[in-house]
Amino acid sequence: MAELLPARRGGAKALLLTVLGEFVLPTGGAAWTSSLVAAGGALGIGEKNARQAIARIADDGLIESRRHGRRVQWSLTPAGRKLLETGTHRIYEFGRGAVEWEGEWLVAHCPIPESQRALRHQLRTQLAFEGFGELSASLAVSPHPERESALRRILAELGLDADTVVLRCRTGSIDADADLVSRAWELDELAEQYSAFTAAQQQRQLGSAVASFGAIVELVHDWRLFLFVDPELPTELLPDNWAGTTAAQVFHDCHEAWSLAALDWFDDGKPRRVAAV
Repeated sequence: MAELLPARRGGAKALLLTVLGEFVLPTGGAAWTSSLVAAGGALGIGEKNARQAIARIADDGLIESRRHGRRVQWSLTPAGRKLLETGTHRIYEFGRGAVEWEGEWLVAHCPIPESQRALRHQLRTQLAFEGFGELSASLAVSPHPERESALRRILAELGLDADTVVLRCRTGSIDADADLVSRAWELDELAEQYSAFTAAQQQRQLGSAVASFGAIVELVHDWRLFLFVDPELPTELLPDNWAGTTAAQVFHDCHEAWSLAALDWFDDGKPRRVAAV
């Protein structure tokens, strides 16, 4: 009986998207239903939930099916391939190398009425992904002025561009810059999350190929969550011995160490797990 790993936060759909990005995208972009169900099983996802997740991913237009006799093969659509390629690039480039800065801030004043909490949440979520912090409910700030086009796209899509003021500015001193950072981001909390991630990976004991497979999926799945909470601050604005730098090195070291066995398990599992659908 296959060794099972506990299902992790994020749900079956999120985990199977990680499987698609890690194991299907680099190997031709297609997989049998049975292979994806088996992968879900190794992650602690039941067959019913795995099939439902596959269907939801298909409903999103990211994969499409083709029947081969009694078997069904799923292939990435152009939209699915583009999404996974973009996501994969960002995941593996994230946290690598120093972030240079010329001292300029991008600021957006966007007043949203209290009655439109859902809209405010949408804006906050999308801006956080682009590295913005909050100085107040209506004032967002980022040390990445090159992301102004992304900011304006978000504002336009949410219908907020007409009411928002966008500025580029400088504080005039590193102390004032540091004060902005402390007010806009909870770096102590983020550092704790990075330290917990590092400790979790270093404590793993992998005794089998299926364990390596599960570890890779969880490693990438957990690492990608930092893309939503880490603003990628310039190196000079970060604390000394920043925990995120250590975590990034651990991520890449673990991925390199575990990938071959994980890929072998996923590939070897395809023929023997093919079944009627």
